[in-house]
Amino acid sequence: MKRFAPPLQAWLLGLLACALLTTLSFVYLDVPVARHFWSLGRFLRPLNSAFGAAAVLTGEFALALGLVLVRLVRGHLSRLETTLMTACLASICTYAFNDLLLKSWFGVPVPAAVMSGVPHRFVFLASPGTYSFPSGHMALAGSFAGVCMSLYRVAIWPLAALLMLAAVLLVVGDWHFVSDVIAGSFVGLSAGWVAGGASRLPSAPRT
Repeated sequence: MKRFAPPLQAWLLGLLACALLTTLSFVYLDVPVARHFWSLGRFLRPLNSAFGAAAVLTGEFALALGLVLVRLVRGHLSRLETTLMTACLASICTYAFNDLLLKSWFGVPVPAAVMSGVPHRFVFLASPGTYSFPSGHMALAGSFAGVCMSLYRVAIWPLAALLMLAAVLLVVGDWHFVSDVIAGSFVGLSAGWVAGGASRLPSAPRT
């Protein structure tokens, strides 16, 4: 029987672990944790204007555009600049895929709707609306971090700590359920891992 390459094996194990943790969180943790932090969350909700997806996407687009201008003027980008460009583009694309496709495919209501009485369940292939699963914030941050982690090993632990902090704030602030941030992190890190690996491929020789 043909074996998978070690990186693919690691990803498949991660997918299995993510599916298990997401299922357990969806069934046992999501609603109780959201109820526990519901009153506290209102103090963190004003942060949405400063750290919401729109603000982060705008910053990434501005950074990517600036790096394009640097490339045009200077004629090349440094390794760090190339990494940041790749991270921005991967992050933007992952967020679009997650919010335009994955959220509608799963159709899980947001915490505010569930706290108002809407059932916490999957509504597969739901009609257009506002949904929670997977977390777009974590997909956005995870893909950016995933590129940097794959190209700079020294960044793994600091970025992992920042991702954990972001996940906690999203849950405590009642933006997302626990299962949302687990799935969103896996989507983002997977995309970042692929994008970072692709950027390491040798370029074709010039003719």
